[in-house]
Amino acid sequence: MNRVLGLDIGNKTIGVAVSDPLGILAQGVTTIIRSSKAEDVKALKSIIDEYRVEKLIIGLPKNMNNSMGFQATRTMNYADYLKEALDMEIEFVDERLTTASATRSLIEGGVRRENRKKHVDKVAAVLILQTYLDQQSL
Repeated sequence: MNRVLGLDIGNKTIGVAVSDPLGILAQGVTTIIRSSKAEDVKALKSIIDEYRVEKLIIGLPKNMNNSMGFQATRTMNYADYLKEALDMEIEFVDERLTTASATRSLIEGGVRRENRKKHVDKVAAVLILQTYLDQQSL
């Protein structure tokens, strides 16, 4: 199995995680600070090439009642752009509460408040990707 990339797309950052070659575990790679769509694509293309990624898994921030709100629509539009720009297959994973879970994990891990912001998007991407990988193994 080729690797898959998990993305937690925010307005200012993109958390990035990659699967292991067997598609069992997700590990954090980086957090991309967004500056422009072209720069985002360049940074993602570099990671995709480095890890030989075949598919993108993107967290879809649905509302708690399972409806699609503004942020979910925005994420889907951006995913359409990435699909075209990177020529990659994309799947979505419900990401409700992943940022809260990521923050809780960092707190439990003893990460200081001022350092949490640097890591929360990457950890959220790991949770999104791990959810996808776990669903594939069922």
